[in-house]
Parts: sequence; structure tokens; C-alpha cells
Amino acid sequence: MNTKHHHVVLYSGGLASWGAAQRCVKQFGVNNVTLLFSDTSIEDEDLYRFMDETVKQMGARLVVLKDGRTPWQVFKDVRFLGNSRLDPCSKILKREPTRKWIEESFQPEDVTVHLGMDWSEDHRVERARPYWEPYQIDAPLLWKPMVGKPQLATDLRALGIEQPRLYQMGFQHNNCGGFCIKAGQANFQLLLQTMPERYAQHEQSEKEL
Repeated sequence: MNTKHHHVVLYSGGLASWGAAQRCVKQFGVNNVTLLFSDTSIEDEDLYRFMDETVKQMGARLVVLKDGRTPWQVFKDVRFLGNSRLDPCSKILKREPTRKWIEESFQPEDVTVHLGMDWSEDHRVERARPYWEPYQIDAPLLWKPMVGKPQLATDLRALGIEQPRLYQMGFQHNNCGGFCIKAGQANFQLLLQTMPERYAQHEQSEKEL
């Protein structure tokens, strides 16, 4: 794809992945950065607004991978309900297609894969290394000076971009429309309080499964 060393940011539409992408564009140049987004088909509608505005702001290339199935359809197909320990939805809708795209696009020595994880998630970076071998991974938010989501939200406001609405509603992430099969009871309680219709849809899907 590119004779120069390339940098692929796993772009989820969250604050941390935006911060990682920002640092990559500044460090390596916009022509050497690709943003890679895996759409689970149940994302919050405001995620797409945020993604459109930030991609335009950075000027980087965006690649969208979309299986077409929702996590609930994946659970049905694999005959297994995901839980806090096992998440076939993330494996099938995110990890596997992302890995496949990178393998088809780059040799290991030609690319670095960047994860949107900050200092509070450095343990996740280390856990991810074996999965990505022989590809090299990095986490730009761990570069000094390290920053977290509060500072990233401030940086966004300075650019005139509103952070994703799920953060403003109290959610810790901007994935899967506030739903996550690995989430705890507090997350589901927040989903029930803020978006009862969406909660009811997930509840019905679980009953049907």
C-alpha cells in the first residue's frame, strides 16, 4: 500500500482513540496514518457525527469495516451468549476483521498498529501484544506527556468539537451505543435510566436468545 512505514490507528469513535490518532498525525504526518473503524451495527448515532467531524479535522484516511451483523446476531450464530469473560461479538465484529485487513494490507515490518488506550489501561496494551505478533503495536497516549480523557475533552472543545454524547450521559465509553456484553450492573442501570427504549431492545434480544 505504501512504501513508507505506515501507522494504523484502531479508531473506535471514542475520546482515547481520537487522542491517539491526533498524536499519530502530528508525529508521522497525515499521509502516513490510516484510521480503521469496525462498526458493530449498534453504535450510537452520535458516534458517526463525532467520527465525521474528527476525521475532517485531522484530514486522515478512514477505513470502515462492517460485517453487517449485530452482537446479538453473532450470539445467535455461534450459539453462545457473550459475558464478562468471553465476547464473541468483539472477536468476530472487531478483532478478526481488523487483523484480516491489516494482514492483507501490510507486511509486519511496514506498519505499526496504534491502540487508543491511556495510562489507566496500560495493562491492556501488554495483553494485546501477543495477539498482534508479529505486528508491532503502540499506544500514543502513553507517550509523554501522558494525558487522559478529561484533558482530551478539553482539547476537543478548543477545536469546537463536542465530545460524544454518551460521555455526557455518564458512560465510560462510546462503543455499541452504551451497551456492552462485558459491562457491569452500573453500566446497565445507566442505560436503563438514560435510554430505556434501547435497554428494552437489548432485554428482548436476550430473552429471544
